[in-house]
Amino acid sequence: MTTPTIYEWAGGADAFDRLTRIFYGHVHKDPLLAPVFADAADDHPHRVAQFLAEVFGGPAEYSERRGGHDEMARHHLGRRITEEQRRRWVALLMDAADEAGLPTDPEFRAVFAYYVEWGTRMAIVYSGDDPPPTDGPMPTWDWGRTPPWVPPGK
Repeated sequence: MTTPTIYEWAGGADAFDRLTRIFYGHVHKDPLLAPVFADAADDHPHRVAQFLAEVFGGPAEYSERRGGHDEMARHHLGRRITEEQRRRWVALLMDAADEAGLPTDPEFRAVFAYYVEWGTRMAIVYSGDDPPPTDGPMPTWDWGRTPPWVPPGK
Protein backbone atom coordinates (compact mmCIF):
# COMPACT_ATOMS: atom_id res chain seq x y z
CA MET A 1 0.00 0.00 0.00
CA THR A 2 1.33 3.42 -0.96
CA THR A 3 0.95 6.25 1.55
CA PRO A 4 -1.05 9.09 0.00
CA THR A 5 0.45 12.57 -0.10
CA ILE A 6 -0.98 15.17 2.23
CA TYR A 7 -2.51 16.76 -0.88
CA GLU A 8 -4.30 13.51 -1.71
CA TRP A 9 -5.33 12.91 1.90
CA ALA A 10 -6.81 16.42 2.10
CA GLY A 11 -8.97 15.82 -0.98
CA GLY A 12 -6.87 17.30 -3.79
CA ALA A 13 -7.28 20.57 -5.66
CA ASP A 14 -10.99 20.92 -4.87
CA ALA A 15 -10.31 20.72 -1.13
CA PHE A 16 -7.61 23.40 -1.25
CA ASP A 17 -9.77 25.69 -3.41
CA ARG A 18 -12.68 25.22 -1.01
CA LEU A 19 -10.40 25.92 1.95
CA THR A 20 -9.00 29.16 0.55
CA ARG A 21 -12.37 30.44 -0.71
CA ILE A 22 -13.86 29.99 2.77
CA PHE A 23 -10.74 31.36 4.45
CA TYR A 24 -10.50 34.55 2.40
CA GLY A 25 -14.25 35.08 2.81
CA HIS A 26 -13.52 35.37 6.53
CA VAL A 27 -10.30 37.37 6.03
CA HIS A 28 -12.10 40.07 4.04
CA LYS A 29 -14.54 40.55 6.95
CA ASP A 30 -11.86 40.58 9.65
CA PRO A 31 -10.90 44.07 10.89
CA LEU A 32 -7.28 43.06 11.54
CA LEU A 33 -6.63 41.24 8.24
CA ALA A 34 -9.01 42.86 5.74
CA PRO A 35 -6.74 45.90 5.23
CA VAL A 36 -3.76 43.63 4.46
CA PHE A 37 -5.69 41.94 1.63
CA ALA A 38 -7.77 44.90 0.45
CA ASP A 39 -5.94 45.05 -2.89
CA ALA A 40 -5.72 41.30 -3.47
CA ALA A 41 -6.69 40.09 -6.92
CA ASP A 42 -9.98 38.24 -7.34
CA ASP A 43 -8.08 35.00 -8.00
CA HIS A 44 -5.92 35.35 -4.87
CA PRO A 45 -7.67 32.45 -3.07
CA HIS A 46 -7.02 30.17 -6.03
CA ARG A 47 -3.36 31.20 -6.18
CA VAL A 48 -2.92 30.39 -2.50
CA ALA A 49 -4.74 27.09 -3.04
CA GLN A 50 -2.25 26.24 -5.80
CA PHE A 51 0.66 27.13 -3.53
CA LEU A 52 -0.63 25.03 -0.62
CA ALA A 53 -1.45 22.14 -2.95
CA GLU A 54 2.11 22.13 -4.27
CA VAL A 55 3.62 22.38 -0.79
CA PHE A 56 1.61 19.34 0.28
CA GLY A 57 2.57 17.14 -2.67
CA GLY A 58 0.16 18.23 -5.39
CA PRO A 59 0.91 19.47 -8.90
CA ALA A 60 3.58 22.14 -9.37
CA GLU A 61 1.08 24.60 -10.86
CA TYR A 62 2.10 27.47 -8.60
CA SER A 63 5.76 27.11 -9.53
CA GLU A 64 4.98 26.72 -13.23
CA ARG A 65 2.47 29.59 -13.45
CA ARG A 66 3.43 31.94 -10.62
CA GLY A 67 7.16 31.59 -9.99
CA GLY A 68 7.32 29.28 -6.97
CA HIS A 69 8.76 30.14 -3.60
CA ASP A 70 10.57 33.23 -4.88
CA GLU A 71 7.32 34.84 -6.03
CA MET A 72 5.43 33.97 -2.84
CA ALA A 73 8.25 35.31 -0.66
CA ARG A 74 8.41 38.56 -2.66
CA HIS A 75 4.70 39.17 -2.02
CA HIS A 76 5.54 39.54 1.66
CA LEU A 77 8.48 41.95 1.36
CA GLY A 78 7.96 45.19 3.24
CA ARG A 79 4.50 44.29 4.54
CA ARG A 80 5.57 44.35 8.21
CA ILE A 81 3.25 41.55 9.26
CA THR A 82 2.64 41.63 13.01
CA GLU A 83 2.49 38.68 15.36
CA GLU A 84 -1.15 39.54 16.05
CA GLN A 85 -1.94 39.39 12.32
CA ARG A 86 -0.05 36.11 11.97
CA ARG A 87 -1.97 34.53 14.83
CA ARG A 88 -5.31 35.70 13.44
CA TRP A 89 -4.36 34.32 9.99
CA VAL A 90 -3.53 30.94 11.56
CA ALA A 91 -6.75 30.87 13.61
CA LEU A 92 -8.94 31.74 10.63
CA LEU A 93 -7.21 29.18 8.41
CA MET A 94 -7.61 26.40 10.97
CA ASP A 95 -11.28 27.32 11.40
CA ALA A 96 -11.68 27.35 7.61
CA ALA A 97 -10.15 23.86 7.46
CA ASP A 98 -12.98 22.66 9.71
CA GLU A 99 -15.60 24.54 7.71
CA ALA A 100 -14.20 23.23 4.41
CA GLY A 101 -14.38 19.65 5.65
CA LEU A 102 -10.66 18.91 5.54
CA PRO A 103 -9.73 15.70 7.34
CA THR A 104 -9.81 15.92 11.12
CA ASP A 105 -7.55 13.00 11.97
CA PRO A 106 -4.69 13.99 14.29
CA GLU A 107 -1.95 13.05 11.83
CA PHE A 108 -3.29 15.26 9.03
CA ARG A 109 -4.12 18.18 11.31
CA ALA A 110 -0.71 18.00 12.98
CA VAL A 111 1.24 18.17 9.73
CA PHE A 112 -1.13 20.83 8.33
CA ALA A 113 -0.75 22.95 11.46
CA TYR A 114 3.01 22.42 11.43
CA TYR A 115 3.30 23.91 7.95
CA VAL A 116 0.87 26.75 8.70
CA GLU A 117 2.90 27.72 11.78
CA TRP A 118 6.21 27.48 9.90
CA GLY A 119 4.92 29.28 6.81
CA THR A 120 3.37 32.17 8.71
CA ARG A 121 6.52 32.66 10.74
CA MET A 122 8.49 32.74 7.48
CA ALA A 123 6.04 35.36 6.19
CA ILE A 124 6.98 37.55 9.18
CA VAL A 125 10.68 37.03 8.41
CA TYR A 126 10.16 38.08 4.79
CA SER A 127 7.99 41.04 5.72
CA GLY A 128 10.53 42.53 8.12
CA ASP A 129 13.41 44.95 7.86
CA ASP A 130 16.13 42.45 6.96
CA PRO A 131 14.57 39.70 4.83
CA PRO A 132 16.68 36.82 3.57
CA PRO A 133 17.05 36.19 -0.17
CA THR A 134 13.80 35.04 -1.73
CA ASP A 135 15.31 32.48 -4.07
CA GLY A 136 14.88 29.41 -1.88
CA PRO A 137 13.37 26.17 -3.09
CA MET A 138 9.65 25.55 -2.98
CA PRO A 139 8.80 24.15 0.46
CA THR A 140 7.52 20.58 0.40
CA TRP A 141 5.74 19.05 3.35
CA ASP A 142 5.14 15.39 3.95
CA TRP A 143 4.15 13.13 6.82
CA GLY A 144 6.54 13.58 9.76
CA ARG A 145 9.20 15.68 7.99
CA THR A 146 11.22 18.55 9.33
CA PRO A 147 11.25 21.95 7.61
CA PRO A 148 12.75 21.67 4.13
CA TRP A 149 14.43 25.06 4.07
CA VAL A 150 15.92 27.57 6.46
CA PRO A 151 16.97 31.03 5.26
CA PRO A 152 20.68 31.78 5.39
CA GLY A 153 21.80 33.22 8.71
CA LYS A 154 18.59 32.34 10.54
